Amino acid sequence: MSTTPTPRQIIKTLLPHLKVAAAYARQIQPRIAVLPAKEKRDNFFSAALTDADLAIQNFVEVALLGSFPNVRFYGEEHESSSNTKYFRSIELGSHGDYLVTLDPIDGTQFYLDGHSNYQIILSILNTDDFEAVLAISPSENVYFYALRGEGAFKGKLDLDLEACTPFKIADSQPNILLGWDMSYLAPALKEKYHIIDIGKTYSREMQIPNLNGIFSGDIAGAAIRSGNFIDGASLAFLAREAGCIVTTLDGSSLPPLHTCKNYRLPGLIVATSPSVHQHLIEAGQITVN
Repeated sequence: MSTTPTPRQIIKTLLPHLKVAAAYARQIQPRIAVLPAKEKRDNFFSAALTDADLAIQNFVEVALLGSFPNVRFYGEEHESSSNTKYFRSIELGSHGDYLVTLDPIDGTQFYLDGHSNYQIILSILNTDDFEAVLAISPSENVYFYALRGEGAFKGKLDLDLEACTPFKIADSQPNILLGWDMSYLAPALKEKYHIIDIGKTYSREMQIPNLNGIFSGDIAGAAIRSGNFIDGASLAFLAREAGCIVTTLDGSSLPPLHTCKNYRLPGLIVATSPSVHQHLIEAGQITVN
């Protein structure tokens, strides 16, 4: 393998390993053991941790180190992993010196509660923007991927990258997802949309959409407090390549990744159409005024 692999080479090499990880996650979900919750998290979603999070991250780390030993890598569970010390860095590099990131189970609380809309998200970051994102939905036997400027693609888990088909987000249900601490937008939106306020409506018994509902048509737009590189920002990039509008909460363009702190973008709007985007911006302006 080249010492400077392309984003496509990275996701193509890791895809077979990620498919195995997806099968593992699906297989053990009914029997999953809960580990002690993470400390210093501000909601029970971000505090959730399972055996699957750690096992999948370790599995992907082994595949990465064996295939691309000089790569930069930042995994969600890097503080708990014995492999972190073997990677060259966990931070963004200079242009072309990519950082690979992993959320081994995005939606861990959904996963713990037996819901199907969890994902495994692998991303490749350049100094300014994402270069590629691969998001696998094990329970739904599907994955999405996007390469910067090349659009988004969708395929069943038994397909390789080349067999996937171009994916554009089309019709969506008139639902708006509000992330944690975004409830203040609801009053200005509730006459036009059904509001899914994740902090208030999450249920262990009944599945509700999360941000990846943008790909299934379950939501028409979303507003989140911040875009973590490993999950929210990754899905926003994938949505953008699939035709969505993605901006900060005030409608501004996203800042370069290297200007961000703590591996996260500021608050984000993801919208399937200009009208939905405008309504979300207006909701924020009404609240401010």
